[in-house]
Amino acid sequence: MRKLNTKSFVAIGMLSSLSFILMLIKFPIPPFPAYLTVDFSDIPALIAGLMFGPLAAVLVELIKNIIDYLMIGSEAGIPVGNFANFIAGIVFVLPTYYVFKRLNKKWGLAVSLIVGTLFMSLFMSFLNYVAILPAYIILLGWDPMSTSALRQLVVAAILPFNIIKGLIVTVIFLLIYARMKNWIEKQAVYKNA
Repeated sequence: MRKLNTKSFVAIGMLSSLSFILMLIKFPIPPFPAYLTVDFSDIPALIAGLMFGPLAAVLVELIKNIIDYLMIGSEAGIPVGNFANFIAGIVFVLPTYYVFKRLNKKWGLAVSLIVGTLFMSLFMSFLNYVAILPAYIILLGWDPMSTSALRQLVVAAILPFNIIKGLIVTVIFLLIYARMKNWIEKQAVYKNA
């Protein structure tokens, strides 16, 4: 495994800052609950992954969430949302990275982003069901939910929302990547993972 150099760390820092800024620009998608919002903060992590490898993508996701927690905070000081965002980012970006490195064809990026979207959607649905939503209920004093109500919320809101969010990020990233492909490839120091 190749080590990250100074240039990589500077770029990771810049991409993390950009990711944090993009995290602040978010919007809900009706008819989903208002606390489910779309942002484009995973795009810099995808760029970091393509340029410097999977560790760089994870670092961008981690630094973005640490900055967000320190600058914005969270409900009752409990970073459940930041934890969920970090995990969602990783389970979107890493499968995308590894599938793209395997395919590495013209259409490979679109396929890998769709795989990343599906992986993230399914994994986050499971994680919301077993950990994240129960943590919000306990730690933030939300009204208790029955198991069937929790399952219904995950199936009817969280799963389709994450699929739609992933597809929106996919389309935006493909448009950005089409313009930046040559530059990203020239900057890449981590080409063979």
